[in-house]
Amino acid sequence: MSPEAKRRRKGAAFKRAAVSGAFSLTAVMLFQLSAPAAAHADEWREREYWLGDYGITEAWKKSQGEGVKVAVIDTGIDSSHPDLAGAVTGGTDVSGAGDPAGTRGIGVNPSHGTLVATLLAGRGHTAESKDKDSKDEDAKDDDKDKDAKKYDGPGNGPDGIIGVAPKAELLAVSAWIGEANPGGIPIDEQLPNAVRWAVDSGAKVINMSLGSSSTSWPESWDEAFLYAEQNDVVVVAAAGNRGVGMTQVGAPATIPGVLTVAGLDRDGRASWDSSSEGISIGVAAPAEELLGGLPEGDASRYARWSGTSGAAPLVSGVAALIRSAYPELTAAQVINRIITTARDSGAPGRDTLYGYGILDANAALNADVPAVAGNPLGTIEEWIRIHRRGETPASETIAPAPGQSLPDIPEPQVPEAADPRTGDDPLPAMLVFGFGGLILLVGAGGAFAVRRVRRSTQTEDAETAGPETAADEELERAPQP
Repeated sequence: MSPEAKRRRKGAAFKRAAVSGAFSLTAVMLFQLSAPAAAHADEWREREYWLGDYGITEAWKKSQGEGVKVAVIDTGIDSSHPDLAGAVTGGTDVSGAGDPAGTRGIGVNPSHGTLVATLLAGRGHTAESKDKDSKDEDAKDDDKDKDAKKYDGPGNGPDGIIGVAPKAELLAVSAWIGEANPGGIPIDEQLPNAVRWAVDSGAKVINMSLGSSSTSWPESWDEAFLYAEQNDVVVVAAAGNRGVGMTQVGAPATIPGVLTVAGLDRDGRASWDSSSEGISIGVAAPAEELLGGLPEGDASRYARWSGTSGAAPLVSGVAALIRSAYPELTAAQVINRIITTARDSGAPGRDTLYGYGILDANAALNADVPAVAGNPLGTIEEWIRIHRRGETPASETIAPAPGQSLPDIPEPQVPEAADPRTGDDPLPAMLVFGFGGLILLVGAGGAFAVRRVRRSTQTEDAETAGPETAADEELERAPQP
């Protein structure tokens, strides 16, 4: 069977899983576990290919996110993770079911928020001393201790995950996304409450690694996103993942002014699994073979994962770097820097897979980018005035900066969105995470285990009753609280 055929069969399996019962995270994600293992720089840090390939290490010479608060609206962040020591400086819960400080994972995937947070602002750590079983092990540990003392890189040490903005501050906002919320607060209230709290708490960037299968959003969200816009906050959202049936970008990534992030594979091409299509995409970033931290209690403290859930915090991290290096820039100018310095890919100009192009953190921090008067991705204020109030569009348009041109947005070659429901629930589909269908916890098996599991997922899983069943037969499922 050809690789393309395997990918199509895998996608079909995920779609069948999503259709059966509720469209929920538990239906479209697999957790495959191996034995937990200690993580050192050569096991994790060196696998963060995006740091070098996308200009992040060069951007660190200009900024590491100092003084910038980034709100992570997600399932909650485990602030006790060794790679997040000192990173989480505030938080809240908007679900009524989580920890008041937002530092306990909730919902159908409680690990999600910690994975996102470590990619965005992980600080790494220094390996702790362990019991010595032999003289050889003593010597090895002594060498590691010496290396740790000599470490002068970004973050807190050479081990574990280093995020894009390792000196940024995180605000943990836990929301219940997925199955019925035991706290009783609907998602159409949780999300706007989360956005407002983040703005009021000083966030200059908001990361939302979540989305729905609808381009529409509840009217209850309008004022919250307008509030963020009026208070000069950069909002970044995941585009969603084609591999789990999200063929087109859904809200909140369709809201005007939001920087929507599409996914790339390891080779920098639009990811089949993590690349929903849509006219609102602003930039593309890595979404495959990512690494992240897991909350305390998981079999391992680290995972290998995929999805635009991971691409979004990489871009949010770059936004934090820019806001730290250039505090005088507006949110619109920060977004403009990211999209105008992106490397063009796909169809010339802006397209529905890559947006303006592929993220280049070094260029975003260091290129000479003319200022713009307004957000090139539009404004929610104008949208509300036209679409909610029925007023005539303004005759004036935002002119591009000198020497720049903003190309026409092509028509998306994707299915039309369903009309919003008129019942009590204003969302036409359940809000889900911009997460890939496969998460691998990397333990002692290393690369061999990863290859074996990926091969099993692409062939055996697609040919059985469903991906979740096959995964359960292969490996035990991840623990749920």
